[in-house]
Amino acid sequence: MMNSDILKTGERLDDLQCRGYHIIQNKDIFCFGMDAVLLSDFATSKPKGNVIDLGTGTGVIPILMKGRDKGAHFTGLEIQEYSADMARRSVVYNNLSEDIDIVCGDIKEVPCIFKAASFDVVTSNPPYISETHGLLNETEPKNIARHEILLNLEDVVKAAAYLLKEGGNFAMVHKPFRLAEIIRLLSKYRLEPKRICMVQPYLDKEPNMVLIEANKGGKPMVKVEPTLVVYNKDGSYTEDLLHRYESDK
Repeated sequence: MMNSDILKTGERLDDLQCRGYHIIQNKDIFCFGMDAVLLSDFATSKPKGNVIDLGTGTGVIPILMKGRDKGAHFTGLEIQEYSADMARRSVVYNNLSEDIDIVCGDIKEVPCIFKAASFDVVTSNPPYISETHGLLNETEPKNIARHEILLNLEDVVKAAAYLLKEGGNFAMVHKPFRLAEIIRLLSKYRLEPKRICMVQPYLDKEPNMVLIEANKGGKPMVKVEPTLVVYNKDGSYTEDLLHRYESDK
């Protein structure tokens, strides 16, 4: 398939450096970041698992998790039709139509879209920022992706709990300053935190991301993993970061 056959005005085709997979993006809409890549590496799954990504955007997490054999079938749920359309075209371009479904829908309406307890793994890279005051345009796709305009953190956790089978895992990337809130909400919906990994840009800087995984109905016990440092002093990526970006795991 020629690039010109799948790309619309303003779009580009980016190499994911994973089994030859590519993804369609539009920098004026939204492009995935390091957080999505790290989440796809961090999430625990099984080769035969059924996985759903909430707020999938252009579908990067399902595609990367497929490339890492972290499931048998993947679903991406995305409320913004244009992003969902890009995700669907990326799935077709990568010949993954039998492995990945993209559904356009609202996370708050998952009971109307999916059966309860129908997934082994739920992932999400949700909007981080709760404050929306000062935004010039709340319907701007980038603002929707970054700010809790269409949903809040509890909506995401509640949906994950509904979708997960007993014993299933929910993996999420978020901001450390909301960790206490995250843990409270996970416990409220019987999602027991099991793994936490802080991510900091440099060794001497405070963490700016947290990766957290919870188990539905699990017993209380959490493992705090070694902090991931992204950059060396000279600005190059650390060996740990490069290892997590590898696609041949």
